[in-house]
Amino acid sequence: MQSLVSALFRSNLTPNYWSQGSWVILRVVIGLFMIHNGIDKLADVESFAQAYVEVIGLPFPIFFSYVAGYVELIGAPLVALGLFTRPAALLNVATMAVALYHHVLVAGFSVPYLELASIYAAAFLFFAVNGGGIFSLDTFLGNWISDRAAPSQSEEAETVSVRDIAESKQVN
Repeated sequence: MQSLVSALFRSNLTPNYWSQGSWVILRVVIGLFMIHNGIDKLADVESFAQAYVEVIGLPFPIFFSYVAGYVELIGAPLVALGLFTRPAALLNVATMAVALYHHVLVAGFSVPYLELASIYAAAFLFFAVNGGGIFSLDTFLGNWISDRAAPSQSEEAETVSVRDIAESKQVN
């Protein structure tokens, strides 16, 4: 249980607060700017499916259009908040990988088409690997869960003293 909590909620922490502050800025900026992409996809799912998903040959284009839209609409704010950062960022990396593939198929390796999706993919990949940082809800929840799961030192001291009393009574 503890390793699952660590994998999901613990960031690769850098104690430098200035560095961690920049993580917050990056998390919030990419998270908030990505939301409009999800809204745009969901506003006209059929045309998005036809123009993008069918072009790359994915089956069930309507379904995958909804998946991409909801990943961006729900996953991006989660990254911005630093809540379930790794899985949300990983799902957004996947949507950006598909977007990059689409851009390469349509326009080749043209930088103007690849630029924004590449920046999003790299930023989300950073958070998928490193987590949300010390100023994230993941860190807060991870610390809270760890504190609740592990007995406090005072509880351990009380347990030891009760055990010592029981042993001393057996000796007498």
